Amino acid sequence: MVIKTQFITDEYGKKLGVVLPIKIYKKILDELEEFEDIKLFDRAKKEDDSNRILLDDYIKKRSL
Repeated sequence: MVIKTQFITDEYGKKLGVVLPIKIYKKILDELEEFEDIKLFDRAKKEDDSNRILLDDYIKKRSL
């Protein structure tokens, strides 16, 4: 994918922002969301103590 980069600049030519097509912007947001999901999964996996209970047992325990 080739992206023609367009910048928003101030009167001195300092780059202040970037103009992106909506399609590219949405793709970037999707990728960032997927990356965040991967980070959360990795963190949960790292903190996993392998302690599990069955859903039925959890529901029974909550009912008491």
